[in-house]
Amino acid sequence: MADDDVATKAPESDAQGSLVAGDTPAQDGPSMGVYITKPSDYPHLPSKLLLLLSSGTGIHSKNNQLQADKYASEGFVVVMPDQFAGDPAPNTATDPNAASEENPSIIEKVKMGFADTAKSFMIDMWLARQTPEKVLPLLHKVIEGAKDEFADAVANGDGIYAVGYCFGGKYVLLLGSELPDTVAKGQALKDEEKGVVKSGPQIRAGAIAHGTMITKEDIEGLKAPVTMACTENDQLFPDDVRKEGQKYLVDKEIPHEIQVFPGVPHGFAVIGEYDDATIKDAQKAAFEQMLSWLKSH
Repeated sequence: MADDDVATKAPESDAQGSLVAGDTPAQDGPSMGVYITKPSDYPHLPSKLLLLLSSGTGIHSKNNQLQADKYASEGFVVVMPDQFAGDPAPNTATDPNAASEENPSIIEKVKMGFADTAKSFMIDMWLARQTPEKVLPLLHKVIEGAKDEFADAVANGDGIYAVGYCFGGKYVLLLGSELPDTVAKGQALKDEEKGVVKSGPQIRAGAIAHGTMITKEDIEGLKAPVTMACTENDQLFPDDVRKEGQKYLVDKEIPHEIQVFPGVPHGFAVIGEYDDATIKDAQKAAFEQMLSWLKSH
């Protein structure tokens, strides 16, 4: 399990984390980091393979590690890859000293304004670097490696399951889609006459919470069953995009489930202890929703 007894502040939320039991060795692959957690009785009892795609804070976040541990305690062999290749999102936490001032001076307000602008710029630059053309080939390599190392879990689940939070939510949708190999595997088009070869989906079923930067096209490519735990009025996954996507899923009869949680911030579903009872209840409900979907598909 994660080394620390107390998790850091939850990514993109105001959570204070708590320990969740699990057997979690951390591993580093030859080209990218991977965090792996297994049920305590694995391989003596059968398990299913779950790919966990985290928020921008990446695999070294204690909260993300504890989130992976929690799925492992439910019987999944969990593989959480470094989908950012060592380039996690810039730290967006505010200065704790500045935040603690109830009545900051004008100078402090100006300083905080400049800091917020700089952080916003850094995040925009970071997002511009994290493209499907960069991320999907990395994920494909991890999937191929996991199929070999945990062939028994893949066979037991008749495929690979995937769960994604924030940034990772978009890529669960893409892995559940039929995509050109030029995007999914980063392959160059060798024969113009043959056209683009498509493959996928790469997963059997997916579950996402408060996805980031999701487009209508991301949803319209879906072939795999998916459940979504969403935040109401979420600027990072706008209501109109979600509603248009849901209409497509209904029209194409793709198995899906969408639950919208009002009154909670983006990032609410990431593991942690919250002071706000509304967020605590929503976090629990979202996990149960996602877990139930994975187990039933």
